[in-house]
Amino acid sequence: MSNVVIQCVLYLVILVALGIPLGKYMGKVMNGEKVFLSKVLSPVEHGIYKLLHIDKDEDMTWKKYAVCTVVFSVIGFIFLLVMCLGQGILPLNPEKFGGQSWHLAFNTTSSFVTNTNWQAYSAENPSGGLSYFTQMLGLNVQNFVSAATGIAVLFALIRGFLRVKKKGLGNFYTDMTKIVLYILLPICLISAVVLVSQGVPQTFREYEEVDLLEPVTLEDGTVVTKEVIPLGPAASQIAIKQAGTNGGGFWGVNSAHPFENPTPLSNMFEMILLLLIPVGLCFTFGRNIKDMRQGRAIFIAMFLMLVVALGIVAFNEQAGTPKLAQNGAVDIAAGADQAGGNMEGKETRFGIATSSAWAAFTTAASNGSVNSMHDSYTPIGGMIPMLLMMLGEVVFGGTGCGLYGMIGFAILTVFIAGLMVGRTPEYLGKKIEPFEMKMAVLVCLATPIGILIGSGLACLLPATADSLNNPGAHGLSEVLYAYSSAGGNNGSAFAGFNANTPFLNVSIGLVMLFVRFLPMLATLAIAGSLVQKKKVAVSAGTLPTHNAMFIFLLVFIVLLVGALSFFPALALGPIAEFFQMIA
Repeated sequence: MSNVVIQCVLYLVILVALGIPLGKYMGKVMNGEKVFLSKVLSPVEHGIYKLLHIDKDEDMTWKKYAVCTVVFSVIGFIFLLVMCLGQGILPLNPEKFGGQSWHLAFNTTSSFVTNTNWQAYSAENPSGGLSYFTQMLGLNVQNFVSAATGIAVLFALIRGFLRVKKKGLGNFYTDMTKIVLYILLPICLISAVVLVSQGVPQTFREYEEVDLLEPVTLEDGTVVTKEVIPLGPAASQIAIKQAGTNGGGFWGVNSAHPFENPTPLSNMFEMILLLLIPVGLCFTFGRNIKDMRQGRAIFIAMFLMLVVALGIVAFNEQAGTPKLAQNGAVDIAAGADQAGGNMEGKETRFGIATSSAWAAFTTAASNGSVNSMHDSYTPIGGMIPMLLMMLGEVVFGGTGCGLYGMIGFAILTVFIAGLMVGRTPEYLGKKIEPFEMKMAVLVCLATPIGILIGSGLACLLPATADSLNNPGAHGLSEVLYAYSSAGGNNGSAFAGFNANTPFLNVSIGLVMLFVRFLPMLATLAIAGSLVQKKKVAVSAGTLPTHNAMFIFLLVFIVLLVGALSFFPALALGPIAEFFQMIA
């Protein structure tokens, strides 16, 4: 167990050490300050403005910013949908994959446009698989722009707090250009080179057929002597799938695949990468609103929840299950020769510590990449990743969207605290009035609404039972996890669940679109209202939003909303399964 603790602490220390300077850098970029890349990238930036006829100095109202956000996403949706449906006639398709079915194409497109990257297909499988062209120019482009969209909306909200009696929140297209050019591309270029150095493929070669080291005899007597090795331009997509909290794997088993994640170094690098920008944005927030204490308070609240979640997952997976240890059937004690605990569904290369850490990190962020199969976790070990998604992906969460989701909870917290003392609530010097509260409630409750309605309808449909890999409580957990993943814009799965049916593809796709754009538009509405307000002076009645009390209240409100929304469903799923396990 001490080895598990040491590894987890090391990951967290490296994450914070890298996140602080990155946060400062991102703040400078979005403020238009000079950074070390300015000399190289500034001519490119201005060339893009000129080519696309962008007025970089235009200051958009929240409504225009929102329209630009939606229209940009709709255009991307149409292009990707066409690629998925028509990839059979498009180039860079050495395996001759045909187009996806209409419902799978809708699901795939919804998934990548919303930064979810839920995959109801295996990318290297001829049935529903994707060509190099679709992966590169379809999925990979959306990996960049969907991540950038979330960050852009966050900075619009920051300007809403910072500016006084204005109307403009900045320029959506300018923000998008800066984010992609100065933040995402440099990080991903470096990351792709590191991944290639570890053995991740980056090639256009066809899949290769090789001889097995030992023949395999199937149940029907067939002897298999060869296997197909899937290849492709993977490193470039894996870099942005992690850095942009996207998570969609180039191959079906994601970062458990030895080509996506070949070594312990690549494993640690990818795991740090998936939370790096969300952590950095907490410090960016404090810097750009000119009060670092505010950024640190939100960071500490998120960090505490992440550490507790990681500890619970790691403890339960290391403890294993009573059935494994019953009558000495299996030795689950950790030792010099084995990891011990519940190794079912985990890579022996990585063991329990890094598998548990990855599971917590990837569901705290809206990333969804996996290096182990969550369906094989213990009931409580699998419940915590599910709960992290149910909370709205606000424990760091996705790039930008995680932080503006947490700010929605912060607004809710100051409102509740204000009711206690009979005072109009304030946050960061702006009064929080009924309009902001209504929008903040939409931000906080969109995820529970999407998850509960979607999973409830799926459970009512008899055909859903055919998609389950397990009966009983664990079967309910499979359905609940799928819609939690969609509702948290996460994309990970209890992988035994077959989601590639017309109803599940369409319903999960609609949930992903709902929980992505409703909070996003509500956040811009809050920003548009705040930017027009004057600053109010701090008084004796003002609730401090940077101290330990506020951090406690913020964590309490996040967990309270989650508990009230999801306890009945969790009680019928993973909690019931836990008691069945120990009975």
